[in-house]
Amino acid sequence: MTIEKPGTSINRQTLMGLALWVILPLTAGILLSLFIPRPKIGIIYLNDAIYAYTSQNIQQELAVARNSNDVRAVVLVINSPGGTVTDTESLYREVIALRKTRPVVTVIEGMAASGGYYLASASDLIFAKASSEIGNIGVIGTRPDKPAVYEDIYSTGPYKMWGMPRDSFSRELEMLKQGFLQAVKLGRGDRLKMSDEMILRGEIYTGSDAERLGMIDGLGTQSEAVEAAARLAGLRHYQTLDLFSAAGLSKPQTNIPLGFFRQDDRGNITAYPAKSGIYLLYIPGLGEVQ
Repeated sequence: MTIEKPGTSINRQTLMGLALWVILPLTAGILLSLFIPRPKIGIIYLNDAIYAYTSQNIQQELAVARNSNDVRAVVLVINSPGGTVTDTESLYREVIALRKTRPVVTVIEGMAASGGYYLASASDLIFAKASSEIGNIGVIGTRPDKPAVYEDIYSTGPYKMWGMPRDSFSRELEMLKQGFLQAVKLGRGDRLKMSDEMILRGEIYTGSDAERLGMIDGLGTQSEAVEAAARLAGLRHYQTLDLFSAAGLSKPQTNIPLGFFRQDDRGNITAYPAKSGIYLLYIPGLGEVQ
């Protein structure tokens, strides 16, 4: 026969009651948290030139980020030599608009040259690898031919075929160059340690040199860029979201090039654009003396 001391059963009941008061709300909180969506950091990958196809896709991804309350920040992962002027400017403006509501951080993988760096300059922070190729700030284009008369082609004006006089073309290049310069200076601000003349030389810098010159904020990986975006957004617990999939996009089911880069006689893709025009594009080896 066991004899309990007075008050022992009451103490046990009290302890059990207190335990239930602690355990039940805690369990309910854990279960409830499983159904509450965690804030997300959206990831956008640019692994190509900037032209109609890539620009349209990225604009859709940016729209998902802009219209989703769950996406609190965006990380751009860039490996691009640049591309067309219009498509680059369109993406630049979209990123600037997105930054009004949430942080945008860029991490440069292999390259962010010309239009690729133009786009990167729109973000709050830029990271890169030590060996990344960064810069080539400027504009490249092919001047229109002199007005000519062709026996089998009729036109209603001397510039109908080429769109503009040759001197107008040069003025347009200068205007676009100055716009590129202002975008870089606006994006980097006091962090930039380069004169206008140095910026416009069109040089390619390694990530280490770019950090020293203030073109980027530091050397880092994609995961470190995500962590930086989380800090800017004030997040401690979050998930990453591939915005390409979230936008319902799918990669083309073919290896046939989509038409931006020119192909040689053997069908190999070159670094040259397929169409003549004005580009924010880095073409390796173009300036080498033959």
